[in-house]
Amino acid sequence: MGIVVLTMKASVIEMFLVLLATGIHSNKDVTKKIKRPKFTVPQINCDVKAGKIINPEFVVKCPAGCQDPKYHVYGTDIYASYSSVCGAAIHSGVLDNSGGKILVRKVAGQSGYKGSYSNGVQSLSLPRWRESFIVSEGKPQKGVTYPSALTYSSSKSPAAKTDEATKAYQKPPVPETTAQPVTLTQVTGATATGAAHASLPKPSPSAGSTSSSLRPQPVGLRSGELDLWATSTYTSGQNSPRADPGFVPKEELSTQALEPLSQGDPNCKIDLAFVIDGSSSIGKRRFRIQKQFLADVAQALDIGPAGPLMGIVQYGDNPSAQFNLRTHMNSRDLRTAIEKITQRGGLSNAGRAISFVTKNFFSKANGNRGSAPNVAVVIVDGWPTDKVEEASRFARESGINIFFITIEGATENEKQYVVEPNFSHKAVCRTNGFYSLNVQSWFSLHKTVQALVKRVCDTDRLACSKTCLNSADIGFVIDGSSSVGTGNFRTVLQFVANLSKEFEISDIDTRIGAVQYTYEQRLEFGFDDYNTKSDILNAIKRVGYWSGGTSTGAAINYALEQLFKKSKPNKRKLMILITDGRSYDDVRIPAMVAHHKGVITYAIGVAWAAQDELEVIATHPAKDHSFFVDEFDNLYKFVPKVIQNICTEFNSQPRN
Repeated sequence: MGIVVLTMKASVIEMFLVLLATGIHSNKDVTKKIKRPKFTVPQINCDVKAGKIINPEFVVKCPAGCQDPKYHVYGTDIYASYSSVCGAAIHSGVLDNSGGKILVRKVAGQSGYKGSYSNGVQSLSLPRWRESFIVSEGKPQKGVTYPSALTYSSSKSPAAKTDEATKAYQKPPVPETTAQPVTLTQVTGATATGAAHASLPKPSPSAGSTSSSLRPQPVGLRSGELDLWATSTYTSGQNSPRADPGFVPKEELSTQALEPLSQGDPNCKIDLAFVIDGSSSIGKRRFRIQKQFLADVAQALDIGPAGPLMGIVQYGDNPSAQFNLRTHMNSRDLRTAIEKITQRGGLSNAGRAISFVTKNFFSKANGNRGSAPNVAVVIVDGWPTDKVEEASRFARESGINIFFITIEGATENEKQYVVEPNFSHKAVCRTNGFYSLNVQSWFSLHKTVQALVKRVCDTDRLACSKTCLNSADIGFVIDGSSSVGTGNFRTVLQFVANLSKEFEISDIDTRIGAVQYTYEQRLEFGFDDYNTKSDILNAIKRVGYWSGGTSTGAAINYALEQLFKKSKPNKRKLMILITDGRSYDDVRIPAMVAHHKGVITYAIGVAWAAQDELEVIATHPAKDHSFFVDEFDNLYKFVPKVIQNICTEFNSQPRN
């Protein structure tokens, strides 16, 4: 019995071994049969945009040379799908200009894309786009299958009308057909590499009825050509992007379509004038270096109507505008225009050029927007042959932020023309180095591009830009009559000091003067007497109470003659009159004269002041320029309101 059992066990074991061997061979065959082909990485050209590729995630190989500015990139880190795939890869640092493999993944559209300069590529800003993508190193992730051939979008066939195309798409293919699946609303129009024209796949003869149910692509439609029927459908009113993720606007379908132009960097909204040296001493080679510098700055700034605008004035003996702020509204056109500039020759009269810019350049007709700071960057080879201090001061007082770039020192031959040593410190409004750049050699000029762009775009530090707080001559006309009293007079002076504190005070910013009156008038201090805030506040403290009657009309005339007659032409003239009673003389004619001379008058009445007189004295509309307070101790409450009205009025007027 035991022998039989052993024999049966041996048989079972033998059968198991046979089956096991058979299974191993079978598995080997299966493995051999299902072995996947080696993944082939598709190649694309530098100009291929992510929006043309339908695949949501893919690995591609970029060629060398995609760092060229003609391959536009929009955004930073996350790129609009209208960007060059390979250009974005270089900008992000995943590739260099030698090319290589990258992994691309589509993500949702963004409400805005900020341009930046990175790895030799200047990306542009874009307000919004329906689709985005990100780029990473071209290492396929485990478990993810990437396409060996990319699917590209193109226009519809004219024969593929919506209803018929839908029917054809919904009809299932005949089993066992070898025809490739076709979606008529998205027929491939062009490959990425351009090496072969992809067209509607031809079904094999066995496809039979399947092929007959499909509407073929019209004969003769070449790769890259637009289907006119599809284009007219799009432009007839269907302007909004559809929900279909494969939808591509006609701009992307046409190889002839214009690139979407950047609206400019909104974080650098300035009106910029470059004042360039075209004198004979600079020479042709250095003039070309100067032009390349301008082109690099134009590229780095991201020019556009919502960001910086840039014009150029060239000077020699005399200045001449090459083009104004509104001539070229994007960096690409600006760079092209810069390349065409020719050298003028002559002396290096930079002062004359600055005066020209102040009087002529920043006008509304030339594109000055008013809401953007005015900036002028003056480039000087060596030293100017005329004076620049007064011209620069006048420019600053007109609200222009002056920057100076001086390159190389004066040679022995040039020293005979140097009329103003240390001119750059005299020309700019601050001597802390922010507004001046000294470059040792023309061949080092390119290194200053980023430093200059950072400074001119730092609108918070453009202290010379004209604002409501740094652009006025303010004359206080203070009632010192007997009804005020010593204690209340000190309260009035504190009110004057509190208002003065709010302004930026210097010889080129806001200046303060004061007149006290009773029956008579006296000048406490004029606009030229003090040019720092601390000096002004100390001067206000020292004003002594006079006591007497109340002749407000005579005080207005006195202030016009003794204060505002000495006001600078580019300053806004503000008179702030404070009184506690009705005037003994007529105020109507003096007030009319003040208004006629452009003096903006604020009338502040306390206690027994006559409100009808306050309205006559005040500039129209009186409700914005006259105030009444019942007690002296409540004067301080009106400081914010007065400042607010001054700034509101300023911001509603043209800047220059």
